[in-house]
Amino acid sequence: MNPLLSAEQAVLGSVLLDPDQLAHLDWLAPDHFYRPVHQALFAALRKLRSDGHPTVGIPNGPVPLSWVTDAIDEASLHVRGLTAVYAHTLIQACPRPEHAPVYGRMVLEGAIHRTVAQHAIRLHQAARADALRGEVEGALRSADVLTGVLTDLARRWGTEPRPVAPATSPATAPAASPPVRADQVAEDERFLLAVLTEQPRAMDEVVAWLRPGDFADPAHGQLYRCLGALHHRGEPIDRITLLWEAQRRGLLADGTLSGEQLTAICDGMVPGSAEWLGERVMRSSLTRTAAASARAVRALAEDEALGPGRLINHALHALGPLDEVRARWQSANGSPAPKPSTTPLASGPPPARVQAARARSTPHPAPSPPARTRPVPAPASARSPARGHP
Repeated sequence: MNPLLSAEQAVLGSVLLDPDQLAHLDWLAPDHFYRPVHQALFAALRKLRSDGHPTVGIPNGPVPLSWVTDAIDEASLHVRGLTAVYAHTLIQACPRPEHAPVYGRMVLEGAIHRTVAQHAIRLHQAARADALRGEVEGALRSADVLTGVLTDLARRWGTEPRPVAPATSPATAPAASPPVRADQVAEDERFLLAVLTEQPRAMDEVVAWLRPGDFADPAHGQLYRCLGALHHRGEPIDRITLLWEAQRRGLLADGTLSGEQLTAICDGMVPGSAEWLGERVMRSSLTRTAAASARAVRALAEDEALGPGRLINHALHALGPLDEVRARWQSANGSPAPKPSTTPLASGPPPARVQAARARSTPHPAPSPPARTRPVPAPASARSPARGHP
């Protein structure tokens, strides 16, 4: 049994049994449902209520069959395959109509997980596309959209959006550079290291915003760390001092680098601008970081054990490395980083309704027998033992 499917069926069944339950589900939208047939039916039920269907508002009276048939007719205008038989399946799938807000909260949880996963996939696709083109604008726009979505979902769920590190890091696939650009990225890094080694004042152009982690090749990052150490201590920089610093840090002994590799980098020196090459390295670092953050967010969204609040806060934390690289990228380009838009995507429900959506079931006195009757009760002998499945 799929818990999310059961929750969607229970919500619709509760409204078919008791139209007044719609008053407690104003915060739930049709697109929060996963199945298109469920989206169309919930939208039809809301439309009947807003149009003043005679069934809505009848106190302690039986639910006429027209409530079900009219909902099916309205929903059938937008989706195929919906029949009265499935409507009765939805009714059977609802244990208690008065629990509709709790069933709706479960549907909203599923929608939050799906929404975060979808936007994480879009960020990953944009980052990969930018890496192939040597750009960053698409990844930055997608990251802004994802941040805005997370902020909006937090408001809808009724929590404060704040980055929180998960107890354990989500399992993600290892990062991989696009094959078309991998050779170009490595070449840019080698040229930059050569320029920094041979030009005395070149480190001043990049040291403020370029970090060892921005290099795709870890060995190149370690060499840049050596150059940074020499620059920080005010010592002269050339191929000999760089080789000596690498030896002092154990990079030659542990196999991270070899003397031949360092010599090849220095011998490949060509005239160039350290700032321009550094920006190319930063551009590659930004798209790689965006792709890695997207994979981490998607892994979190696919963890069904995470509640919406924790999912949103962990996802914001996963975007933190991208924010840090982005800030340095903006510094390299001489412009301040724009603040991500936190404008809600749509007007949300009042806080009281959010609280009602999040409320869990609490013990109540045994209710009196319901006065309403089911529209068309199916004979007991005709009911399938596997209730809740169409």
